[in-house]
Amino acid sequence: MKPLPMSGILTAGILLLSACSGGGNAASPVAPQSQMRGATQTEGAAFLKAPFTQAHNVRRACNPTPGQAACLALVRTDIAGPLVTDHGYGPPALQGAYNLPSTTAGTGQTVAVVEAYDDPNTESDLGVYRSYYSLSPCTTSNGCFRKVNEDGKASPLPGPEPPSFDWDIEESLDMEMVSAGCPNCNIVIVEANTQNYDDLAKADDAAVKVGANVVSNSWQYPTSGLTKKALKKDAKDFDHPGTIILASSGDGGYENTEGIPAAFASVVAVGGTTLSYAGKRISETVWDGSGSGCNNAVKKPSWQTGAAGTDCSGRTANDVAAVGDPNTGVAVYDTYEGGTWYVVGGTSVSSPLVGSVYALAGNASSLNAAQSLYASGASLYDITSGNNGSCSPANLCNGATGYDGPTGNGTPNGASAF
Repeated sequence: MKPLPMSGILTAGILLLSACSGGGNAASPVAPQSQMRGATQTEGAAFLKAPFTQAHNVRRACNPTPGQAACLALVRTDIAGPLVTDHGYGPPALQGAYNLPSTTAGTGQTVAVVEAYDDPNTESDLGVYRSYYSLSPCTTSNGCFRKVNEDGKASPLPGPEPPSFDWDIEESLDMEMVSAGCPNCNIVIVEANTQNYDDLAKADDAAVKVGANVVSNSWQYPTSGLTKKALKKDAKDFDHPGTIILASSGDGGYENTEGIPAAFASVVAVGGTTLSYAGKRISETVWDGSGSGCNNAVKKPSWQTGAAGTDCSGRTANDVAAVGDPNTGVAVYDTYEGGTWYVVGGTSVSSPLVGSVYALAGNASSLNAAQSLYASGASLYDITSGNNGSCSPANLCNGATGYDGPTGNGTPNGASAF
C-alpha cells in the first residue's frame, strides 16, 4: 500500500479523497408505470422514507422510484475541499478488520455483482482503485474482469442511467468491495436494462448462467402489496443451489417486514455495522441504519432455530453483517459523473464484501444458502451492542450475544464460517 498522510484517529486503509462534483448524464427514460410491479404509489412512498440518523451528512446514491427497486449505497456529503484525509476504509483495513486470507485465497472464484444501467467507466475506475491499493490488475484482457447484460451477453449493454440515479457509484462500490476482500477473484458485472425488479431478477439468473460462484445484490424491493404466491414465484430467480446469492438488507433500520431479495430463504441477508479500525479492531457495533425484521409471507428456513426462530413465524433477517455505517464508510473511486473518490456506506457495502468472503472460502458449491453461518461454533465476530430501532422481541433490533436481527450471527472472522 502506498504511504498516506495521517491527521486523524484512523491509521490503516485510509484514503485521500477529492471533492466530488456532479455532472450531467445522458438522459434515459424512466420506465413507465405500466412496467412497474407490486407496490402501489403509497406503499412505495412509505418504503422510500426508511429512516437513518445520518441523514444530515449522506445522500442516497440511487433515485428511488415507487414501484421500482432501489440501490442501497449512501454517499457522504460532508466531505469537502480538494483533499480530505482520514475517511474511507480501503482493502488493508477491511482485510485486517475481518481477518481475511485475501492474499492466499480466491483464485479461480468468480463473484458477480448485479446492477442497473451501464457505467462505461467501470473497468478503468477499477484499474485506478486496484492500482492505488497495489492490487494486481483485473482487466478484460487478463480474463479477470467481465461485463454482461441481463441476458448474460457482452452486447448490447443497457443505456445510461437517468439523471441523478447514480447507479454508477453503486456499480463502482460493488466491484471495488469484491476487490478489497478477494483481490484474486474474477469479477463479473451484470447490468440490468432498468431498475425494474423483473430486469434485476433476470440479471441474477444471468449471473449464475455465466458461471459466478457468488452473486451479490446491493438493492431492495418492498414486499408490501405482494402476495405469497407472487413472492414464491419471485424467489425462483434467487434459488440456485451451488451458487451463493447475497442481498443487502436495507438502510432503514428495523422494519416490521423485510424487502426482497434479502427476505428469500435461499438468499444470504446481509446487515450493516459501525466499524472502528486503526491497525487493529477497536470496536464494531450495530449500525442504526441496518435493515432487519421478519417476513411472515416467506417460509422460515430450517436452520433458523433458537433466537432466530422465536422472533417471528417467517423468515428473519439478517444472517450476517459487515461494515455499513457511512460514518465509518469505505473509499470508492468513480468518475462517471465527474467525481473521483467518495466515502460510501449502506448495506450496499456489506453485501459484496461478505460475498468476497464466501469466494475466499471457495465452498459455494457445497453450501445451502446461509446455513453454515448458523452452525455451532461458526467463527464470526459476535456483535453484542447497539440497536437499529425499537422492537419486540428485543433481538430483532438490538445487538445481542448470539443471533440478533441487525447483524445476524455476526461479522466475518476469517472465512471458515463460509
